[in-house]
Amino acid sequence: MTSSPYVSAPPSPRPNVAFRELRGQRSPGEFAAAVRRAAREIGERVSCDARYIGRVEAGEIRCPNYAYERVFLHMFPGRTLTDLGFAPRSAVRGRGTRPAVATAEPQHTHHTYDEESDVRRRAFMTGMTGSTATVAVTTLTPFGVPLAPGEAAHHPARAGVGAVEEAIRRIRLLDDRHGADGLYRRAATPLRTAFELLDAGTAQRDVTERLQTGAGELAISVGWLAHDSGRFDDARSHYAEALATARMAGDEALEAHAFCNTAFLARDAGRPREAVRAAQAATRVAAGSGSPRLLSLLALREAGGWAGLGDQRACERCLARAQALFARGASEADPEWMSFYGEAELEGLEAQCWSALGNWDRAARHARRAAALQDPHFTRNMALYTAELADDLARAGQPDESAAAGARALGLLRDVRSSRIESMLATTARVLLPHRRAAGVAAFLESHAASRR
Repeated sequence: MTSSPYVSAPPSPRPNVAFRELRGQRSPGEFAAAVRRAAREIGERVSCDARYIGRVEAGEIRCPNYAYERVFLHMFPGRTLTDLGFAPRSAVRGRGTRPAVATAEPQHTHHTYDEESDVRRRAFMTGMTGSTATVAVTTLTPFGVPLAPGEAAHHPARAGVGAVEEAIRRIRLLDDRHGADGLYRRAATPLRTAFELLDAGTAQRDVTERLQTGAGELAISVGWLAHDSGRFDDARSHYAEALATARMAGDEALEAHAFCNTAFLARDAGRPREAVRAAQAATRVAAGSGSPRLLSLLALREAGGWAGLGDQRACERCLARAQALFARGASEADPEWMSFYGEAELEGLEAQCWSALGNWDRAARHARRAAALQDPHFTRNMALYTAELADDLARAGQPDESAAAGARALGLLRDVRSSRIESMLATTARVLLPHRRAAGVAAFLESHAASRR
């Protein structure tokens, strides 16, 4: 894991004007993408998104962690953190400047992190067992942000809201890289604690609203992990919990997200008409969001439902709407959780629609584009699109190409655990069995059998 994307946040942040000027005409999302590219250039991994950039510019992040510091200094050579508008690290930590030897961080092949922060992050993901919100927050100081004496006892919601929000980012990042299977049970624990914090209550309306949104988003994230690992009933329960939270809070953005995921789950669970209704409900809620990309994704969710119903005309109408909305480009109104939705995902979801309609050649063309467009950093999605391609090619009567794609997907599954993807490859292997005498197919079938053992 990389370390937390912030070290501490003051009560009254001052906007970081210098950092905002460096962004120039780029949107926060575009600038976040540039930060991620710069990180890869120097072997760092940061989960930077538009919201993180917004928090930096708002002054909520007074000083970046060490990973982000290296990336920013790489992007703007010759400048110091102060030149970038950040405060000195010693001032942010509330400690005196430490000797150079004390500030050195342990180095690892892919990640660099602060040991104290990492211990606390691990505690958040694995050790939330307190029976009350106060015990939970006291035990789980969020991601290296030091609490004032007595704060956990007297203000558990305020102390814990940042930890809940960071847990959401961490789960999404780990899912992108490693898939859902190894995360689901661990992630259920911070979800319980998030609702404990919410139940504990607070007189501060802004903290309550953040906790409601955080608990709902965390329920969706955990629901997705259940969905992707084949636990459909658990996923449905988590999405319903998120939807209830959204409606109680009057949070339309959270409600749209919950309906969006419900539509996707319904499609995968063989309930296509429910998928259409949920996607349409999400579209109604999100109509005033100002995010064409969100509406594009919802159109694809509806298209998936129509494809499951075998209604090609309705599916094509939704696909055309999704493409037109996507072409309008990114917006600052795009939700943070949609960072996965780019051109590769658009192609991948369209491939799944054509696959459901039995048009294997067309499905394979879109799946091939999805795999080619996908940033390799998102290992799980790369494995998904490649597995989709393998299955479409197998059904399209191209066994050699299918076996080659299947072999690539198996290679990616060394780092990814996703029951959904593994199930797709198992189906592809069954389709290819009649062609097992071909050398490439035989090699794939043998590798697949070995991976299952």
